[in-house]
Amino acid sequence: MEESKHRELLNSITYPEDLRKLKVEQLPQLCNELREDIVEELSVNPGHLASSLGVVELTVALHYVFNTPEDRIVWDVGHQAYGHKILTGRREQFKTNRKLKGIRPFPSPEESPYDSFICGHASNSISAALGMAVANSLRDERSALSDDRKVVAVIGDGAMSGGLAFEGLNNVSSSPNNMLIILNDNNMSIDLSVGGMKQYLLGLNTNETYNAMRFKVSRWLSSKGMLHEDRRKGLIRLTNAIKSAISHQQNIFEGMNIRYFGPFDGHNVKELVRILRQLKNMDGPKLLHLHTKKGHGYGPSEDYSPIWHAPGRFDPETGQLIKSESTNKAPKFQDVFGETLLELAQQNERIVGVTPAMPTGCSMNIMMQAMPDRTFDVGIAEGHAVTFSAGMAKDGLLPFCNIYSAFAQRAYDNIIHDVAILRLPVVLCLDRAGLVGEDGPTHHGAFDLAYLRPIPNLTICSPMDEHELRRLMYTAQLPDQGPFVIRYPRGNGVQADWRCPLEAVQVGTGRKMKDGKDVAVLSIGPVGNNAALAVEGTTAAHYDMRFLKPLDERILHEVGQKFRKIVTVENGVRNGGLGSAVLEWMSDHGYQPQVVRLGLPDSFIEHGTVNQLLEIVGLDVESIRKELTPAGTEGGTL
Repeated sequence: MEESKHRELLNSITYPEDLRKLKVEQLPQLCNELREDIVEELSVNPGHLASSLGVVELTVALHYVFNTPEDRIVWDVGHQAYGHKILTGRREQFKTNRKLKGIRPFPSPEESPYDSFICGHASNSISAALGMAVANSLRDERSALSDDRKVVAVIGDGAMSGGLAFEGLNNVSSSPNNMLIILNDNNMSIDLSVGGMKQYLLGLNTNETYNAMRFKVSRWLSSKGMLHEDRRKGLIRLTNAIKSAISHQQNIFEGMNIRYFGPFDGHNVKELVRILRQLKNMDGPKLLHLHTKKGHGYGPSEDYSPIWHAPGRFDPETGQLIKSESTNKAPKFQDVFGETLLELAQQNERIVGVTPAMPTGCSMNIMMQAMPDRTFDVGIAEGHAVTFSAGMAKDGLLPFCNIYSAFAQRAYDNIIHDVAILRLPVVLCLDRAGLVGEDGPTHHGAFDLAYLRPIPNLTICSPMDEHELRRLMYTAQLPDQGPFVIRYPRGNGVQADWRCPLEAVQVGTGRKMKDGKDVAVLSIGPVGNNAALAVEGTTAAHYDMRFLKPLDERILHEVGQKFRKIVTVENGVRNGGLGSAVLEWMSDHGYQPQVVRLGLPDSFIEHGTVNQLLEIVGLDVESIRKELTPAGTEGGTL
């Protein structure tokens, strides 16, 4: 890779207005320099590599053609936007990307006016961009002057499979607007894209000469005042019918009155500039379909993009991944889940696996390789994943549905309406629960304990270590358990020898980890390991509650009778989780201990390493230990 000082074009650009001073012929060189800059920086400061490499040319073309930040570019799945950050005044700060107090892991309007919307989760770009386009239109109607703001939604990395994207498309077709939707079609999310939309896009083809001719005709008709909105939609339907009759191919976008252009090569920056200039001032909603390759321009990431989605540190010259030097020999929770799921599925033929586009991320790929007919990647569609699982459970199967905790928020109604009411045996495994680290507030699994606890018929638990994870997974698949939620964090556990026997756990029971007096610490989940260290050498007792619902009432009676002070510890929001449940139970049963609730505050937590964030929110060992003074002395408060 070239040194940064040799990147003369990139060095001349601080903001997009500098980019627009270049000649079109210089843009391919700029793209090469931008790609090198991303690779060089991410080799030492890990982040999402392959997705951003795949849209370098599109990023440059967008900022070259559109008047950003006045014109709005709405990114979908913001890990595509590293090049965008570098070109919009943040190149010097990019070395702080994802670091504590550094620039954010995903675009955010709170960081830069060039970031038009929040985009940590997938499939929201079309809806948000349409809202902006309509707001712009209504503002122009009220004002004597029109600012003619353009709005572009960039959707890709499998996000078109999300239900919200289809809801947005449906509304785009019926709401007057001039927005441009760019479909970055790379046939990938983290893993290969799946489903009917993938197959449809692979087969979709439109002649470029035909598109150019139709564009010229529509401009001529518009200039003569002959192409108002109704006539424009009628012309789309007519030309779509002619194309279908000739090619025997239907176009879903034009069927929704959205003008379709493509597919085009998304890595030809000069051609992209030409196309975007043509589409920029065209009336009505438009969709530009681009074919790109995730990881484009850097050989190792092109060869196997799932690994290079977020590869960690690597040698930019050789592409060799650099393994972190860790003394922790314990496996990742996700790998224990994947291995245990296969083990259980081999014993129980009713078990199937379901994941919304995360087979590698959650390690369901282990079962997928061994039992491809019993595992289902449904694409980026969390709500569907839950209801699909419910349908299988209704007719005799036992689905383990694995969703990242932050993404499960989008399936809340499905959990209530389609699983809990009928008490269907769906095992909902929430990976990345609690603080996840550098991905920040859009990805922290902060809310699941609080938002699931009020739902009837759910069993909710969180294992303290890998042995407990295996036992709880085994328990969940036993007969008559009903809906069963198991939440666990990102990263490594504590048990190097993790393959313990599969044994049942009595639902609603916790464990006394250490006896004591004066203060009782009640924890749930792996953060209990910090609590265990905190109580060492003290007179405090420690209980691993294990289940949030149902609570272990035997433990709570013992604690209520014996201790004047209780400290609850959870890696989730403090309001509504374990601490709130304990307070409610104590009040309902006439106990009046002092209860100190340790958990995440009523605010969104920034990005940083997990250990840094645990210290900030007071869930590290020392912070917990400071709360262990007996009631009536100095110490924690409610």
